[in-house]
Amino acid sequence: MGSSNLSAKKIEISGVVQGVGFRPFLFGLARAHHLCGHVSNTASGVMLFVQGTPKDLDAFLLDIPEKKPLLSQISQMVSTDTHPLDLADFTIIKSRNAQTRSALISPDVGVCPDCLKEMQDPADRRFEYPFINCTNCGPRYTIIQDIPYDRPKTSMKSFAMCPDCLKEYENPLNRRFHAQPNACPDCGPQVFLMDNTGKRVDQDDPAQAMALAARLLKQGKIVAVKGLGGFHLAVDASNATAVDLLRQRKKRPHKPFALMAAWNSPLFDHVQVDENEKKLLLSYHRPVVLLKKKAPSQSVDTGLAPNLAPDNLCLGIMLPYTPLHYLLLDKGPGILVMTSGNRSGEPLAIDNADALDAFSHIADYFLLHNRDIYFRVDDSITRIQQGKMRFLRRSRGYAPLPVDITPPVGDRLANILGCGAGMKSTICLTRDRYAFFSPHIGDLESMQVQNFYKKTIEHMQKILDIRPVCVAHDLHPGYFSTQFAKTLGEQGLPLIGVQHHHAHALSCMAENHLDGKVLALTLDGTGLGTDGHIWGGEVLVCTYEGFERRARLNYLPMPGGDAAVTAPWRMAVALLYKVFGPGIMDLDIPFIHSLDKSQLSFLIQMMARQINSPLTSSTGRLFDAVSALLMICHEISYDSQAAIALEAAADLEEPANIAYPFDITIGNDGCWIMDSAPWVRQMVADIKKDMPRGKIAARFHLTLSRMMVDAAARVGKETGLDRVVLSGGVFNNDTVLSQITRMLESEGFKVYTHNIVPCGDGGIALGQAMAAAALQHTMYGHRPT
Repeated sequence: MGSSNLSAKKIEISGVVQGVGFRPFLFGLARAHHLCGHVSNTASGVMLFVQGTPKDLDAFLLDIPEKKPLLSQISQMVSTDTHPLDLADFTIIKSRNAQTRSALISPDVGVCPDCLKEMQDPADRRFEYPFINCTNCGPRYTIIQDIPYDRPKTSMKSFAMCPDCLKEYENPLNRRFHAQPNACPDCGPQVFLMDNTGKRVDQDDPAQAMALAARLLKQGKIVAVKGLGGFHLAVDASNATAVDLLRQRKKRPHKPFALMAAWNSPLFDHVQVDENEKKLLLSYHRPVVLLKKKAPSQSVDTGLAPNLAPDNLCLGIMLPYTPLHYLLLDKGPGILVMTSGNRSGEPLAIDNADALDAFSHIADYFLLHNRDIYFRVDDSITRIQQGKMRFLRRSRGYAPLPVDITPPVGDRLANILGCGAGMKSTICLTRDRYAFFSPHIGDLESMQVQNFYKKTIEHMQKILDIRPVCVAHDLHPGYFSTQFAKTLGEQGLPLIGVQHHHAHALSCMAENHLDGKVLALTLDGTGLGTDGHIWGGEVLVCTYEGFERRARLNYLPMPGGDAAVTAPWRMAVALLYKVFGPGIMDLDIPFIHSLDKSQLSFLIQMMARQINSPLTSSTGRLFDAVSALLMICHEISYDSQAAIALEAAADLEEPANIAYPFDITIGNDGCWIMDSAPWVRQMVADIKKDMPRGKIAARFHLTLSRMMVDAAARVGKETGLDRVVLSGGVFNNDTVLSQITRMLESEGFKVYTHNIVPCGDGGIALGQAMAAAALQHTMYGHRPT
């Protein structure tokens, strides 16, 4: 064919197009369309040169987004006409380095069906190999040191491929072409088993290590398992003694344990699973999915330990996502507890020696391997609410994939760092139309988590090539994230403080692509307000540039300050004191009888004299108060325990449930105040009448929802606004979310909720970045350079 009949194009494709089989896909597609040319990885994605007839080129371009690999995501494809070259074939050439680097990194993903089939085939050379993978599955983010994503820049660089693996790796038509973690039992990583003294017990045989670990789990032992992004502590979920021992050793008396089981496990007879939940469980992301327990009358006896998720409506369940998990479940117990392997308050362990040092007092044995984890990643936690996926924690399987927010202010976002909050920490980096969330970091209280936080920021800036032009942070001066931001400010970066609940609202606005003014219901546990008090039950009028607080719960004292967060009974005393004053000493209800009278008197004096009793409008503290008042939860051992137990206790089937009476009045500052006194008096009367606490708990949920919606309706009438965003950790409560959404919609509001980022503090960094972006746009009118 003469060159006069040929056309040629240079095509730049950005997005998640590295480490996901994109180049071999283009190789095969180009050959199928009779095209010549070449493709290479670049720091921003892939660069493609193709030539052929105009008809074949057009068909090729249409097929790229239609037939792209499962794990890939195309964010931009730019095609430019160019001149044909003297080429006779299509080739894949070595990666090109570039000064700017903007390739999107794939998260770690679950093992694919093809690899699983090979692993289970006795005739296959990778039979029962715990590290089998291909371009469609396996580790990504956790093994990457730098980009472009090539083997020398991953933790696989220390494993030289054998001739068979190298042949696969170099064959463009093979499923493992340029699969950077490609390996086999002859040349790749290996597992080994140690006891908690560090002595190897598997006779130097990886197969023996797997078999013995599985047998030990069946015997009730606690086994630390090194996985994809860190360690799990595993026990047989049917062995109550083993589960109790794990709780005792880990000092985790109540917090639910995540479970792992195969899809055909009898575990799924114990929970309700709809089609959306099934799809989420089976997705290659493999998150933990919260599934509602069946009522005892509906449930099949699975033989599960009774204390896996006490006082909780749900079980958190994930399917196996690594080959090693499949082998453990196949050879060992069919249902495993898989809880994070770490010291209390510290990040997930990723290093063998560190794990032995950190929890040899917890685990009896350690199933280890010699593939380094460069970056820890916790399991993602999700649930289906109102037919939509919601994140409680966005981490493995999703991060660091960006959220496409197509900025409503300006055409592109500046490079901004959102530093997040103090609890459930994540950070957010923005560029162009993207917000990049880190995996879950944790509560920024220990030095180890703080170091992980700093390392996360450094690592993400490096692999994403984002250098912030300004830094956004919470207003609370005590948060480590705020203190860290201040150190960047000392280096010359502009700092922008963003009020906690404004950031919550903006994160929901951003993921729903909203602009202009909206109403925001922000319900959570803690957030420093602009008046110096602790907020958490607010109706705001928001734009990206600022907010007005237009309604709130009435302030309650927190006797003992932070001590009230872990002792809900203190908040119950505060709630009663607010309504009854010193007369609470004489209330004839079980809660008052349960308290030490001298301690109660001391708390009353503390609040009366306003000593160490900061004021809060927090919805979370209100849940704590009612939970303790109903004798459900006096003290907590994990965040939100009292609220979770209160929702679990609520009898939502009771058809006669009606809201308690409440008042909404205008305060001195012009803000509507939702007064607790009327409903607290009625609740105490119900307690005195021995009304079942399940009915009282249900009425409280309904009352809170009705109060919030009535306050929002008043603000909506005043402002003419009919769009409402819902944000804050309280919206993880399925009852509150569904009731408030239904009531708002019946009032004519359009309701927007989260389903891309968490509604709790794990999503707040996005809102901080959006507030900073709006200010940057106002100041510069464009993206600053």
